[in-house]
Amino acid sequence: MKIIAAVGLVVIAALILAPAGLGQAVRTIVDEWASVVPPPPPQLRPITVDPRTTALLVLDILNTACNRDRRPRCVASVPRLAVLINRANQRGMFVVYSITNPPTTVDNILPLIRPIGGEPVVAANADKFLGTNLEQILRDRGIRTVIVTGTAAHGAVLYTASAAALRGFQVVVPVDLMSAETLYIEQYVAFNLANAPTIGTRVTLTRSDLISF
Repeated sequence: MKIIAAVGLVVIAALILAPAGLGQAVRTIVDEWASVVPPPPPQLRPITVDPRTTALLVLDILNTACNRDRRPRCVASVPRLAVLINRANQRGMFVVYSITNPPTTVDNILPLIRPIGGEPVVAANADKFLGTNLEQILRDRGIRTVIVTGTAAHGAVLYTASAAALRGFQVVVPVDLMSAETLYIEQYVAFNLANAPTIGTRVTLTRSDLISF
């Protein structure tokens, strides 16, 4: 009897776990890709930050990553980024740069926004907190808010902004200063940052001209 009962349980479990319609393949998001309707865009919000407790992160604006062949949208964003950096410098805001590791150097940063005053530079790949002292640099300066800019949107921006939020920083992301190869990439990054659990509650999506300090 015990053997019969055990066999019965196995059969029931198999039926419960089997895909609906035995013999049919489970339809995944890849199968349903064409039917996806994008959600409404997140709202861009004006924000005022305290320059004494805010850092501007300028991530991977490098000759190898920000050029017309690879990411023309990055090239188009650089003059706006230069304006924001200039505003930050005028108000004494802390500015931190990043490069990829390896093999780039500070000399690879585009001349229009290249650091000139001894600003710290961290070297890492997508997450600029990983394997660097970026968190300590920010904590030592009493930073509570970071403005995250740069390229790629789905690399340095997404993962550094997320890592900052998970470390308790308030995060501001001007979407006109995060760039990728395609509009879709920028779209899903914006949606993710605005809606991801925990992260979304600490991220403000905005535009560079809506940032006051």
